[in-house]
Amino acid sequence: MRTEHDGRQHDLRHHGDAEVRDGGAALTDLAVNVRADTPPAWLREVIAGSLGGLAAYPDGRAARAAVAARHGLPAEHVLLTAGAAEAFVLLARALKARHPVVVHPQFTEPEAALRDAGHAVDRVLLRQRDGFRLDAALVPQDADLVVLGNPTNPTSVLHPASAITELARPGRTLVIDEAFMDAVPGEREALAGRTDVPGLVVLRSLTKTWGLAGLRIGYVLAAPETIAELERAQPLWPVSTPALVAAEACMSPRAVAEAAHAAHRGAADRAHLVAGLREFAPDGLYVAEPAEAPFVLIRLERAATVRRHLRDLGFAVRRGDTFPGLDEEWLRLAVRDRVTVNRFLQALDRAMTLAGR
Repeated sequence: MRTEHDGRQHDLRHHGDAEVRDGGAALTDLAVNVRADTPPAWLREVIAGSLGGLAAYPDGRAARAAVAARHGLPAEHVLLTAGAAEAFVLLARALKARHPVVVHPQFTEPEAALRDAGHAVDRVLLRQRDGFRLDAALVPQDADLVVLGNPTNPTSVLHPASAITELARPGRTLVIDEAFMDAVPGEREALAGRTDVPGLVVLRSLTKTWGLAGLRIGYVLAAPETIAELERAQPLWPVSTPALVAAEACMSPRAVAEAAHAAHRGAADRAHLVAGLREFAPDGLYVAEPAEAPFVLIRLERAATVRRHLRDLGFAVRRGDTFPGLDEEWLRLAVRDRVTVNRFLQALDRAMTLAGR
C-alpha cells in the first residue's frame, strides 16, 4: 500500500454504463453491476401503483421507518437519498473534513465528489500482492474522513468488519459503502445497524440487487447529528414518490428473503464464472480471489484489445484503468447466470486468441 495525492491520471467519472450506451445497447452486459432480470414483476407493480399519487409532494416517513426497522435503528439514524451517489455528494459538501482519505481501488464517485467540493484527497492504494486487503495501520493517523467500499468495487474483496472498525476513532468520520452487501450471503461483515463504532456512516443502495438504477434510491445510516448535517445539505423532496414506495417495499420481510435467496444464487454463479476463468491461467489470466461480490476482477495482457474483441463478439465488460491503483491490464466482469457465463467464456477464449495474433 502507499498514499497518493493526485486525482488527474484516472477518469473518476467513467462508470460501467458507458460500455453499453449508444451502440452498446445490443451487447450482453457484463459491465454494469445490476442484477439481471430486475426489477421483479411484483416490485414493478408496486412502483406502478404509486403513479396515481404523483400530484402530491413526496412523503418519506414510511420509507424511512421501514429502512430503520430493517436495520434495527431509530428513524433519526436514517437518511433517504437519490441513490448512493447523492449521499457521496452530501458527505463531501456537508462535512468539514481537513484530511480526507479514500481507500482504492474502489468506486470512484466518493473521491470525485470530494474533489468537486474543493477537498484535497489522499489515496491509500491496496495492492494485488496483498490481495487488495485492508491494513488499517496504513491509513494516515490524522485522516479525519476515510472512505472504503465493502465488499469493494471493483476488487470483489470483502473486508472483515473487525479490520474496518480498527479505522474508527474519535474525530474521524468512517464512511463504508455497502452498496453490494445485500449480495453477500448472510451479509457477512456488514456494519449497517451498528451504533457502537464512533463516526460510522454506512451507505446502502437499492440499485444493484433490485435493478432500480433508473429510479435513484439509496440511504445513509449514521448518528442522528450526522444525519441532520447531511439533511441540511439536501434539497427539498430529494426522493420521488415511486422511489420511496420502492424503498419501503424492498425492506419488507418478503423482499429481504428474496434478496437473501438471490445472494446465494449469485454466489453459485460467481463460483462458476471463477472456475471458468481459472482455466485461462496458463494463458496469463489472473483472477483476484477470493471474490465475494457480484463481480470479478481479472488481469491479463492486452486487456484493452481483448475488450474490443469481446465487443465485436457481443459482450460488454468494464475497463479497469479508470480505478486508481489499477491499469489498462484489468477488467471487471459482472456475474451472470451460467448459460450467459458459458457463452462469455467461449467469447473470451476467442477474444484472447485474436488479441494474441
